[in-house]
Amino acid sequence: MWKTRYATIGVLICWDQWYPEAARITSLLGAQVLFYPTAIGWHPAEKEEWGAAQVDAWRTAQRAHAIANGVYVAAPNRVGHEDEPGTKGITFFGRSFIADPFGRLLGDAGEGEETLIARCDPGLIEDVRRNWPFLRDRRVDAYAPILSRYLGS
Repeated sequence: MWKTRYATIGVLICWDQWYPEAARITSLLGAQVLFYPTAIGWHPAEKEEWGAAQVDAWRTAQRAHAIANGVYVAAPNRVGHEDEPGTKGITFFGRSFIADPFGRLLGDAGEGEETLIARCDPGLIEDVRRNWPFLRDRRVDAYAPILSRYLGS
């Protein structure tokens, strides 16, 4: 977490993007913008079958963090191809974006190198959190099981 002159930002990295706990904790610590620098892509043989679904899942998870926590999310993703010994390498799919607290896309890149800039209004965070009080209405008394790796038998 860093307080900047523009906003309080939280930076999580690549694999953190798949865990709602990381976004929630960072938001509760005061983040107004979550940054998720990422290097996600697919092996060339996977692209035709899984490519669109994987991109959609990645983007949906990030937009859900924005909505569930009432924050902006900036998700820059690597582009290009990298050789990987013994394989055909990995192609990073880009598709970087910036989402507002409703999950709406404020900036949306393609598969190539691009620069995204978006105006993030801190007032919108307050409005969204007042009308969708997900942080306030959490049932923290019921969350103890999340501290266990596995539940049940």
